[in-house]
Amino acid sequence: MTLHLYFARRFFKTVMSTILVFFVILFLLDMVEQIRKFGSTEASFGTLLSLTALNVPETLYRILPLIMILATLALFLGLARSSELVVTRAAGRSALKSLVAPLIVTFAIGIVAVGVINPIVAATSKQYETIAGRLTNEGASTVSVSREGLWLRQGSPSGQTVIRAERANLDGTVLFDATFLGFDAEGRPSYRIEANVARLVTGAWQIEGAKEWRFDPQAVIPEQDAFTADRMSLASNLTRDQILDSFGTPSAIPIWELPAFIAQLESAGFSARNHRTFFHMELALPILLISMVLVGAGFTMRHTRMGRTGLMVMLALALGFSLYFIRNFAAILGENGQIPILLAAWGPPIAAVMLPLGLLLHLEDG
Repeated sequence: MTLHLYFARRFFKTVMSTILVFFVILFLLDMVEQIRKFGSTEASFGTLLSLTALNVPETLYRILPLIMILATLALFLGLARSSELVVTRAAGRSALKSLVAPLIVTFAIGIVAVGVINPIVAATSKQYETIAGRLTNEGASTVSVSREGLWLRQGSPSGQTVIRAERANLDGTVLFDATFLGFDAEGRPSYRIEANVARLVTGAWQIEGAKEWRFDPQAVIPEQDAFTADRMSLASNLTRDQILDSFGTPSAIPIWELPAFIAQLESAGFSARNHRTFFHMELALPILLISMVLVGAGFTMRHTRMGRTGLMVMLALALGFSLYFIRNFAAILGENGQIPILLAAWGPPIAAVMLPLGLLLHLEDG
């Protein structure tokens, strides 16, 4: 037990040190990027620091698997140079038993990353987008999905229009049972349109089965002046890409809220395949981290006197990076529907565990 605690403590310190080093490097690099991006705006130096601090956690979270393999290489190379692994084997401990403590620590880090760090990263990402949009005078998200249906907002110098629909097609360009609420430049309601179907075309909504009410300040009963039309057109500056982009990336949603958001998205008629793929990939993150530790250990749990240490480190890094990019490639295939979501999310991490585990069994136990 004492030996396990020693390895666990050493590994945890190594991981934290590696994360700190990467945080400093990424902070400096991102600071330069924020100055380049917002240097021409009215942003102060403090604002740029805040933007950098809000943006770095997401990058750090995304490269966590690579950080784990680097920390594993640093740990076992240090243990090999100090001959601690030799002493451990001489005491009757096999290499696989020596890996138990680091693997438990890795799994715990993965659970904390998914359950705690993921919501923090989602919050910082949203705050970054809000501040960045304010500096560049870009509007906030034009789309929202709730239990009441799909909500959109479009604006122009003459006023705003709020749109609510019971459901929509996959890309949000066709709305069913839609309501259009128009407001003038001073925020007063100016019209309301109820429509059976509304289709987004270039520069306008083509509305079918419409009934319109005009809110004239001099009119006592708007219903008296209401009129219906089989077809009508309403100007719009929205585009299909704007609607899809307004949902943001799945990483901007805390993992605890993703299942409810997926259900709302699908009930509104949209495809939630991207969000489902991301959700399962996040759940599989602890297994991916374990695979990275096994990869690093498989090539470095040997004495330095055996030579070719540099080659082993390069092979470990090459395999780790390959597994990381294969996982991302599988995620793209899953999002596009080329392979099942569960296979895309869980296949690469499980395969990545089996490969180095087989290597360790071959090298250590013959």
